Amino acid sequence: MPVGKATISIVVPCYNEEKVIAETLKRLCALANRVEDDLELIFVDDGSADQTREIVKSFDSQGVPIRLIGFSRNFGHQIAVSAGIDAAKGDAIVLIDADLQDPPEIIPEMIRKWREGYEVVYGVRTERPGESLFKVATARGFYRLLNEFSDVPIPFDTGDFRLMSKTVADVLRSMPERDRFLRGMVSWVGFKQTPLPYKRAPRFAGATKYPLAKMIRFAVDGILSFSIKPLQLSVSLGMTCAVMAVIGIVYALYLRIFTDIWVEGWTALMIAVLFLGGVQLISVGILGEYVGRIYSESKGRPLYVVDEYHGFPPP
Repeated sequence: MPVGKATISIVVPCYNEEKVIAETLKRLCALANRVEDDLELIFVDDGSADQTREIVKSFDSQGVPIRLIGFSRNFGHQIAVSAGIDAAKGDAIVLIDADLQDPPEIIPEMIRKWREGYEVVYGVRTERPGESLFKVATARGFYRLLNEFSDVPIPFDTGDFRLMSKTVADVLRSMPERDRFLRGMVSWVGFKQTPLPYKRAPRFAGATKYPLAKMIRFAVDGILSFSIKPLQLSVSLGMTCAVMAVIGIVYALYLRIFTDIWVEGWTALMIAVLFLGGVQLISVGILGEYVGRIYSESKGRPLYVVDEYHGFPPP
């Protein structure tokens, strides 16, 4: 823990946030008057097609350093957050989205807990106004399902809004996997962690960047990145089908030898074929997801491509 003033890096991933980014900048810069530490704001433009990048570059920060990393195209939210962590030089790093659903005003409380000795302070959403019942229910179900599959306990009802120490950030930088699920990676790292409950706010402006299809893909990444239990589940399904097949064979032999209805059974046969075929396709699909990740990792491409750095000191 640094003695005296520390530097706090606030990483903000952005994608088509021109309707809210000025307010985000204003509220983050206002934190400079509420904390004793030095701040640096790192905005990662994830290939926005609107004026997000230009607004960040032209904003009058009143002396708070504003840095910008501009991607050459859209690489995804988790990659944008990773790029911000790579560039951050602070003694502690705060991750927060640009949509203001996670209130910047509780960052000083995160810093206070960090100074008490916690390496990670993660936000826990107690209320989620402005979100549909479907999204709230699926989010809660996802975290509970994830913990059933994951080998590492991941706190319920959390997002990427958190503070982490430089020590934790250094470990994350050494983890090069491409299918990133940062809240799970931070849990895997360990160290002393504590929750910070807060009430989530409605989105200030603009539209969500996580429609249903992206939410499902994100959930799949989270489960497959932290567990091999889906593979074990496919084995269990295969064994169950084998037992059922043996029972079916015994039943068929019984009908053939001891009854006169052995010609019948077309319906049962079709059910068995379709059931077994479905289980096989599911198992092959799960295996394919893991193989696809191996293929992606084996190519060794960089996680992201930077088109522009703005506001950073010379190397």
